[in-house]
Amino acid sequence: MATTADDSQQARGGRQDRGWVALLCWIAVVLDGFDLVVLGALIPTLTGGDAPFMTKPEATFVSTISLVGMTLGALAIGALTDRVGRRKAMIWAVAAFSLTTLGCAFAHSWWQLGLFRFLAGFGLGGCLPTAIAMVTEFSAGKAGKASTRVMTGYHVGAVATALLGLVLLPMLGWRSMFVAGAVPGFILIPMMWRHLPESPAFLVAKGRRAEAEIIAAAHGLTLADPAATAAQPQTTGAALFRAPFLRNSIGIWVTSFMGLLLVYALNTWLPTLMIDAGYGLSKGLWFLLLMNVGAVVGLLVAGQVGDAIGLKPAAMIWFLAAAVLLAALSVKVPLLALYPLVFVTGCFVFSAQVLVYAYTAANHPPAIRATALGMAAGIGRLGAISGPLLGGTLVSLGIGHPWGFYVFAIVGLIAAIAITTTQVMRQKV
Repeated sequence: MATTADDSQQARGGRQDRGWVALLCWIAVVLDGFDLVVLGALIPTLTGGDAPFMTKPEATFVSTISLVGMTLGALAIGALTDRVGRRKAMIWAVAAFSLTTLGCAFAHSWWQLGLFRFLAGFGLGGCLPTAIAMVTEFSAGKAGKASTRVMTGYHVGAVATALLGLVLLPMLGWRSMFVAGAVPGFILIPMMWRHLPESPAFLVAKGRRAEAEIIAAAHGLTLADPAATAAQPQTTGAALFRAPFLRNSIGIWVTSFMGLLLVYALNTWLPTLMIDAGYGLSKGLWFLLLMNVGAVVGLLVAGQVGDAIGLKPAAMIWFLAAAVLLAALSVKVPLLALYPLVFVTGCFVFSAQVLVYAYTAANHPPAIRATALGMAAGIGRLGAISGPLLGGTLVSLGIGHPWGFYVFAIVGLIAAIAITTTQVMRQKV
């Protein structure tokens, strides 16, 4: 009877520990959501007034260089994670982001702000692939649900930061926003140090099975059979560029590029597109908020659907629905119909990309999982850079509405086609 009690207590502890992994990774992704909107919220203040901190072209450079930093960070830290471990990579990424974001608050020129934003992006770029790799490996076979739930932090962070700006900017000025963005990271680091375990899949891939078994037992996980693991050839990140992974790599990279192009283009230009359609500024901002709220709901639903029918079919459906709904936004309809249309569009457009991350994590062996996610996120960041530029070009040409929505619908369609070119490869998680 004592043994049964001990087993029961260990099982309860495993569930609690797994909850810590999901919570800590979710908070790290919230910081990514903060970065998504903080500079956009501050640009009117930084470029306005009688003595602006920087000009609009300088602000464009600062915003672009921060995305370049995130691209390089995702590419580099994803590979580093598969070498040094998920736990170390996550802690160091959060520490780097927090320190450099705090540095932004003390910048005295636009180029200093750009440098700190670049370095902050480099650290933050590693959080996303590492967080998804970890929650996937601690999900006990629920990769879709785990990945999409942790990514709700992305849009929660975006909405919360926008609301925080309404409170802090009038009272304490723009520097306080960067302080507010850095403080959670400093609180998160000691929590991660205490409660975040190393990934058993990583330990097994590095030949440290005894350590992996201890962590797996504590978290209610089941490791692959040792004989099967030993029979598998050693895999490195270079495998992504050759068969059998190359076909999947190209399909995932194209899909990720298109998915983040849509997210960043719409977050940047949706209010302007709606103003061009004649809805007004206040309604345009409400549309942006509605779309991000829809993203949170869409993420929760997408994870359930992905686990039920498969992550690849779910991603295909989500991108196809996004394409149809974006095209529908080109048609001017009564407000009572437009609000739910924008909400549902957010459900599909802003959550489709997360299904790509979940599919990438579940479809690669542990030895290269974080590298594969890092490549998907890094190339996706190139789409994040391209999205605002594409939207700005369309608006500048005076064809933002309706042609902007048609172009974005085509982007969604390309993403759906690209993900269909991949093949499902069963992996031991």
